Amino acid sequence: MVFISLINLTAISHCYSKSFMMSSTIKLILIGVTVCSLSHWTTSEVFTAIVDLEKLLYTEGEIIKTIEKYIEVEEKRLQEIKKLKDEYGRLHQVATADSQSFLENPINAFLLVKRLSTDWKLAESLMLKSTGKAMIENITQSREDLKFPEDEDLTGAAEALLRLQDTYKLDTSTLARGQITGTKPSHELTANDCFELGRQSYNNGDHYHTILWMQEALDRVDEETNKTVDKADILEYLAFSTYMQGNTRHALKLTNDLLELVPHHPRAAGNRAYYEDAIKNAAHMKRGDDGDVQLGGDVNYSESSRADTELSEREQYEQLCRAESSTVDLDDQRYLFCDYFSNGHPYYILQPVKREIVFKAPKIYIFHDVVSNKEIEIVKYLAQPRLKRATVQNAKSGELEYASYRISKSAWLKNEEHPVVWKISQRVEDLTGLTVSTAEELQVVNYGIGGHYEPHFDFARREEKNAFQSLGTGNRIATWLLYMSDVDAGGATVFPQIGVTLHPEKRAAAFWHNLHRSGEGDMLTRHAACPVLAGSKWVSNKWLHERGQEFRRPCGLREND
Repeated sequence: MVFISLINLTAISHCYSKSFMMSSTIKLILIGVTVCSLSHWTTSEVFTAIVDLEKLLYTEGEIIKTIEKYIEVEEKRLQEIKKLKDEYGRLHQVATADSQSFLENPINAFLLVKRLSTDWKLAESLMLKSTGKAMIENITQSREDLKFPEDEDLTGAAEALLRLQDTYKLDTSTLARGQITGTKPSHELTANDCFELGRQSYNNGDHYHTILWMQEALDRVDEETNKTVDKADILEYLAFSTYMQGNTRHALKLTNDLLELVPHHPRAAGNRAYYEDAIKNAAHMKRGDDGDVQLGGDVNYSESSRADTELSEREQYEQLCRAESSTVDLDDQRYLFCDYFSNGHPYYILQPVKREIVFKAPKIYIFHDVVSNKEIEIVKYLAQPRLKRATVQNAKSGELEYASYRISKSAWLKNEEHPVVWKISQRVEDLTGLTVSTAEELQVVNYGIGGHYEPHFDFARREEKNAFQSLGTGNRIATWLLYMSDVDAGGATVFPQIGVTLHPEKRAAAFWHNLHRSGEGDMLTRHAACPVLAGSKWVSNKWLHERGQEFRRPCGLREND
């Protein structure tokens, strides 16, 4: 049986349905007036007969009704606009009271993007009617001066919230209430906000999260006095995603609920027939000797417990991000210590740097308080105008490209651009003993909503022939990672292979060698930047290369020295 009525929901948006219905009502009213006028005035000399004049009275009555209906529709439209304005004003007042703290909460950031994308489109469509058209044209002409989010921004903000939800195991209802551990509570999500998160998940083919957020939208819409979304739209998405997740019985139940609400729904009847056939066919195939059949009862869509097997890299990465796991052996811990370090450099003999060794092999160091707050602010000031979405190097072509597994913005600073940039580079050389003459420029990175960088190597593997070829300085021998901000929650640097977690500490720098002395890559240096749960994360990277290190870090006698 061909499922011809399977729902295609990617274009459905509740925000547009309201304005479309309203504008359609006005158009139909005006068309009715025109047809009525033409039908009566095509008969000539109506004034010559009372009966014809009586018909005009009827026409006049219909026109009055039409005008009254138009006024009713217009008043409703203005009420909708006023409600939107009041909501904008209330949230804007809260946001501007402490904008930095407000925007560092990922839910607030998502809602701001949503208000200026889908919500604004609703306000725009309402204002385009009548006298609002001139105002819209004025705003449209100002778009060069005003910053509006694109559809891609809303998608990115939604994906960031879902990423945070998965990585940190955040409960859907708790997240919808604006409650994130370690952060100030944000505004609660409305049913429409939850619906939008579910719709974004659906458009990405992610039916698991569609179910979580559509169910939350369904729970909330029943509690709302002023409905923010059509319950029928929620049920349609929820039913189909439930079916796609393999629970046909529950999909059928949801579809029946939809048909009770909208008996003549254009797709639901066909979907119900399809689900019923699917259940019958499955029962026929699965029926055993006793005739019993099990076919998907109600499913609990909370995250299921994982089997007690060896963790995948992804699972280990997420556990480290949640601070649930650490595999540093007790035997290894005896090699870990803190000291005052000068590296034999005259400048640091009288004022050594606080150094911490956090792992033995590969050796990972933390240098505490190696820059001042003033130096950090200068670097951020220089970088901010140049921030662009960060790229990764294509393993085959060597070209730089965007990737969903790295969400951040970055800028590059040359040593000669400012004395502070030069000082930081010189400090790296003094403390690591490696020359920075062949190093890359200082990369400054800012992570936004849910910003992250999934597990990766900093060095190029053997198969990546073209990596760093344009630089002509060999492979990345070492990484200097400077934390330029504290982070309210999340944002740790983790090494899944060795179970190490480095929490961001402003003014501290992490350092490790990416290559063995032989030049072979150290596979244990694979690391990741956990999603920023709350706050803003600033870091800078200084990648040092092989060329020029021949006498500073000579080859050992064995491959893995």
